[in-house]
Amino acid sequence: MEKTYSLVIHPPEPILALVKSMKEQLAAEVGWFNSKNSVGHITICEFKATEKGIENIKNQILKICDTLSPVEVYLNEFGSFPKNGAFFIAPDNDSKKSLKNIMKRFHKSLLIPNMLKSDNPHLSIARRLSSENLIKANQLFTEIDLHFVCDRVVLRQFDEKIKQFFVIDTFEFNDNPQPESIQGTLF
Repeated sequence: MEKTYSLVIHPPEPILALVKSMKEQLAAEVGWFNSKNSVGHITICEFKATEKGIENIKNQILKICDTLSPVEVYLNEFGSFPKNGAFFIAPDNDSKKSLKNIMKRFHKSLLIPNMLKSDNPHLSIARRLSSENLIKANQLFTEIDLHFVCDRVVLRQFDEKIKQFFVIDTFEFNDNPQPESIQGTLF
């Protein structure tokens, strides 16, 4: 049986705690909203896999992470996607480029059919807010300045009963250069 998984970047615990408190502040202002109970994360991709398939995918993730280097991430502004009512914390331009490069490595290297790819790195606070509630979110939160080192990715599995993802594995970046292919000669 296939299960739903997501590969994400989890900021360190102090940032996750701050995001949780921001979600609670927003809920006090606007009521319940989508992703209110979701742990803060930056989505790389989402996919379905069987038990056998997820083991193969974990091996692929390990190989990719072996070659990745940690990057500094600065989250310094709020943003929104008005079409889907998303309100989020955005990285600065340099961090966005670094995160996009990491995301693209997984998108290109993971051999997963029907993978949903995220190509715009952001740390969600809320999803599916009405336009009125998006305005309230923008009024409630005006300044942010967070920093962390992105040195790992987290694999999460969706729990159908509680309708939330939970962490099943963490993969650290090992900063090992990729072996260069050596062209041989015949004579």
